Amino acid sequence: MKQTTPDKRVTSKTKLDDAAFDGDTAPQNSAELSERESRWNYALVGSGLGVWDHDLRLGKRYYSDTWKIMRGMAPDEDADGDYDTWIELIHPDDRDFVVKAIERQNAGDPDYQIFEYRERHRDGHWIWIECRGACVEWDENGAPARLVGTDNDITARKEAEERLAHLSRRLDLALDISDIGVFEADIENGTVDWDDRLLAIYGITNTSAASTGNAWEASLHPDDRDRVLATINESVANNTDFQHEFRIIRQDGIERVIRAKAAFFLDGDGRRKLIGANWDVTAEVRLNTELQRAKDLAEARNRQLESAKENIEHLALHDYLTGLPNRRYLDRMLDERSAECRGTGLTLAILHIDLDRFKQINDTLGHRAGDAMLKHAAQVLTGSVRSTDFVARIGGDEFVVLCTLDVTPKKISNLAERIIRELCKPIRYEGHDCRFGASIGIATESGPALDAKQLLLNADIALYRAKSGGRNRHEFFSTDERHRIIASKRLADEILLGLERGEFVPLYQLQFHARTLDVAGVETLARWQHREHGLLAPDRFLTIAEDLDVVSTIDGLILEQALADRHRWEHEGLLIPKISVNVSSRRLGDPNLAKKLRGLKIEPRTISFELLESISLDDCDDAVIANLRHLRRLGIDIEIDDFGTGHASIVSLLKLSPKTLKIDRELIRMLPHSAEQRKLVRSIIDIGRSLNILVTAEGVETMDHVRILCDLGCDMLQGYALARPMPALQIPPFVRAASWRGVEGLARGLQHDLRKSLSGSGAR
Repeated sequence: MKQTTPDKRVTSKTKLDDAAFDGDTAPQNSAELSERESRWNYALVGSGLGVWDHDLRLGKRYYSDTWKIMRGMAPDEDADGDYDTWIELIHPDDRDFVVKAIERQNAGDPDYQIFEYRERHRDGHWIWIECRGACVEWDENGAPARLVGTDNDITARKEAEERLAHLSRRLDLALDISDIGVFEADIENGTVDWDDRLLAIYGITNTSAASTGNAWEASLHPDDRDRVLATINESVANNTDFQHEFRIIRQDGIERVIRAKAAFFLDGDGRRKLIGANWDVTAEVRLNTELQRAKDLAEARNRQLESAKENIEHLALHDYLTGLPNRRYLDRMLDERSAECRGTGLTLAILHIDLDRFKQINDTLGHRAGDAMLKHAAQVLTGSVRSTDFVARIGGDEFVVLCTLDVTPKKISNLAERIIRELCKPIRYEGHDCRFGASIGIATESGPALDAKQLLLNADIALYRAKSGGRNRHEFFSTDERHRIIASKRLADEILLGLERGEFVPLYQLQFHARTLDVAGVETLARWQHREHGLLAPDRFLTIAEDLDVVSTIDGLILEQALADRHRWEHEGLLIPKISVNVSSRRLGDPNLAKKLRGLKIEPRTISFELLESISLDDCDDAVIANLRHLRRLGIDIEIDDFGTGHASIVSLLKLSPKTLKIDRELIRMLPHSAEQRKLVRSIIDIGRSLNILVTAEGVETMDHVRILCDLGCDMLQGYALARPMPALQIPPFVRAASWRGVEGLARGLQHDLRKSLSGSGAR
């Protein structure tokens, strides 16, 4: 709302009457005047202009409905108000300007007849007003008497201008940031208008719109000029947009790479023009060149890496010596072939091949000869099977063949025989005929339940049977053999668990002096107190224990328990003169044996170690000889067990000098029925006596054994006829009861009768 006061507003003295508004002559009558008012009213309402009229002489102010509505007022609302109130509605940034504009407008300044400002709308937002006004009447003193004008809401136009300005600023900023230069060419006039950025890109100065095109053409690189001009000429002729890239040589001599895009358009006058953009892509091209070079280099390296990868993978999956697939490759093929057989119903056959006598070739002719034999074996195998079969070397002198086919056991057997036959043929190597053979284990399986890994294990079990059966032969997998191996494996696990639980315990069998039947000592016998099967003798676990290499451990545990039991017997008043314990050959070769025995603090002459005669006493190595010396220093006696059934010589007895010989029970068993056996036993006893070695007879089962052995001069007796093996707790009551003494009397009577009969015949 604009209001003014006579003392603050000065208007020009230009007269504006009704004729000045429409350019016509003055109205002739009231009807014509009414018509003209109606026409002007409709025109003003239709134009959206708000009319205001200030009659300063009468103090009247008029504001049209449109003027009120644009400010958010009702048409019938009184718009009269004072000047200061209206000024407060002006935007603070525009307020000083509006006051000045009104003053200048009243003073007739043509620069202020139209001005723009912001005014607060009734709803609170700002609207832009375009104000047009002038003084149309003056008083007798020349002061403004009547002011008339229009207000127009130009908010929408201002917002559009702001958006356009914002867009223009964004475009300029984008062009500045991207360093893009823009040109506009007038095709008909042959002029080109460049912006400053484009001129800077080309390094062009002091050019006009008419000469810029020539300057541009002159800057084109000689090698690119024809191509670029041809592209532009073609685009001009066809009125098509274009995009190209070319090199320029700037006026300062610097070479740059330019990328250009342009499009044709018709301006408002219908003239054909071309607008386009250029930008310097030298760095980008250089970078792309470097990237391409790096890409080419990377691709070359990738090819090298791929080749190296293939080579590494080949090495990882193949045996370096024979070139055959290795165990890793075999595992992969087992999965593939088993899946194929499960899907097709074919049979998967595995031949596990082990070369016989191969170690002898390595040991006698060296590893080079062994390598040559392995290569030969690989050639034989690949030459004996079909191209679809798979041959692998899985380590050492072991090979595996996979066959996937509809086979019969006969066909597989023929293949195995052919392989063995070819491998058994002699091979000439550096003047030597090398001979070796092969043992083959075979396992076959088909159907949905086929398990390749188990099948390979079955073939290994069959190979074990083939080698055990004499070598140079093949064996098919047997379920019974598998059960036996599983049972052995279970027993091995139980042995290890039994050692952890302390289930290996000693039993004791008393030994007696042959003439008096007094207790001479006890032999310690190892037993396994199995939680499920009860007390087990060594024949149930010794073989597996040897495979596990725990016999020495068992011997050590039994010795420690025997020493503890003897100490307890002494504490109870029972003196056992000597305890003998078995010692394995492996423990006898233990370099730490003497140290372990010293830690037990063994009382001298109370313990003797029994050595099985199956231990080669003639071929004792240095470690065994050293341990035998240590045993003597510790006061531990040596006994030879099972004498007469092994391979101990008289020389070994002289070298070993044992304290006692124990005659094997097999030589004792037939004494009552064989004079030859009696002569043999007498000879052993005589040998022992001549070497100052005591002789103990095992297997004394009957009174005849007691009588005969006593007469033959045997020193000690051991057997069921006198005492059975028993646990440590039963030894004291058994010895105190002396139940074997009843046998003693009978034995003495029999001995007396025998001596009488022999003296009568003149025999010894």
